Amino acid sequence: MGEKVFETILFDIKGPVANIVFNRPQIHNAFNDTMINELIAAFDDIEKNRDIRVVVLTGKGKSFCAGADLNWMRRVRDFSYEENFKESLALSEMLYKIYTCSRPTIARVNGTAIGGGTGLVAVCDIAIGAEGARFSFSEVKLGLIPACISPYVIRKCGEGRCREFFLTGERLTAQKALNAGLLNMVVPLEELDSAVFNLVNQLISSGPVAIRQCKDLLKNVPGMAWEDVKRYTAEIISRMRISDEGQEGMNAFLEKRRPKWGKGQAG
Repeated sequence: MGEKVFETILFDIKGPVANIVFNRPQIHNAFNDTMINELIAAFDDIEKNRDIRVVVLTGKGKSFCAGADLNWMRRVRDFSYEENFKESLALSEMLYKIYTCSRPTIARVNGTAIGGGTGLVAVCDIAIGAEGARFSFSEVKLGLIPACISPYVIRKCGEGRCREFFLTGERLTAQKALNAGLLNMVVPLEELDSAVFNLVNQLISSGPVAIRQCKDLLKNVPGMAWEDVKRYTAEIISRMRISDEGQEGMNAFLEKRRPKWGKGQAG
């Protein structure tokens, strides 16, 4: 599959990697209802394409994503409760689509991420930020709250950090975001592509089914009772051991060779 044309994002598939670029650099890649719906459509397409192994999200230009588009906010300001609920539900659906994507997702944070833009960092599995990137949960400064993004940020950073970040709306440096767990790595901007490239190749060297099952573990295990989790985890590893991928992986390890899925590399 080549490039698919959207209005607010660039969606391109190169080998095993799907690249999604927020493409509104003139307004720092702020999102509106169109971008929300296009991101939902893009992730629906990703789930249907078995050749995709990794998804990378980033912003065009100097910013990652500045949160909600001001023109969209002007319209939303005059909406009824029912209209606001519909728009907010679409935002929640978009965030959930990214968070539950069966492929690993990487946020390539090239610059500022504000409000909902910081939520787009939090829903990705791994986030690599440029040293100059800045972050803020600035909703309280507008008399609003970081509602739709809160489940993902709280899971990633913990309640204690979020009490500080959500209530103060302070601007965070990349280093503070790293210390809080929002970012996994901080590098100079000129090394960002190299860091993402290395991470992509690390991910595609692992079993694709194993990766998807790991994501299921991460989603399911935290909410399970201990009696349930013991059976669930025993069942899933037993299935993996007798699966084609598990057999190939164990045989490759014992025979001191690369497994069949691990011979490729991102372009």
